[in-house]
Formats: sequence, structure tokens, C-alpha cells
Amino acid sequence: MRVDESNGVRVLHLPADGPTISTSDDAADLVGDAWANRATLVAVPVERLDPKFFRLTSGFAGDLTQKLVNYRLRLAVVGDIAEHVAKSDALRDFVWESNRGEQIWFVESDEALTEKLAARPAR
Repeated sequence: MRVDESNGVRVLHLPADGPTISTSDDAADLVGDAWANRATLVAVPVERLDPKFFRLTSGFAGDLTQKLVNYRLRLAVVGDIAEHVAKSDALRDFVWESNRGEQIWFVESDEALTEKLAARPAR
């Protein structure tokens, strides 16, 4: 894990290598890691998310994001999700709506996340 700060936001970056995030317990671990590192945004590489995250009917994306939001944490899914989006209009719409807000973002890279944070007013 690595922690940095961008535009006043403390970001916990998970490495691409590591256990798959696939359960509510994994989401709780993310909350604990973020709090331990005083981060307010958790950047999770696509590779770390169970594929069911991208099947909205599984409910896992909602469970994970709700857990983080309940603890006042933001989520950035980092990496290429084009293949998943191509399979689901609902996911495409979810990504589009999420990226318009402040709580959940889908970005191509850590650099894109830094740019997105820089474009927002500091909190």
C-alpha cells in the first residue's frame, strides 16, 4: 500500500498484486486500512476487484461502495474497465453517473486520478 496526498485529499493506493476484494469482510478491511492511514479516498486497481463487482445484478458493487460511503470514504476504481462496460449498459450508466459525482470514480490510471483530484476544489 502507498499513501499520498493530492489537492488536499489523502489517497490510499492498493497495489495491483494482492488478494481479490470479493466480500463484505474485504470491504471492512478496506475501511480499516483507510482509517489506519488517515486516507479519505481508496484507490483500488481493477485487478483487485472480483469480477462480480462489474455485474451490478450481483449487488457486490453496491455493497462495497455503500460500506465505504457509510464511513465517509471515497472510492476510485483504477484501470481499464472497457471490456466490462461493453457487456453492460447498466454498468456504463453507473460509471457515467459515478464519475459525475464525488464519491465513486472510475479512472484509467493513477495519473488520471491525480488529474481528477486537481480539477476539483480542495476539501
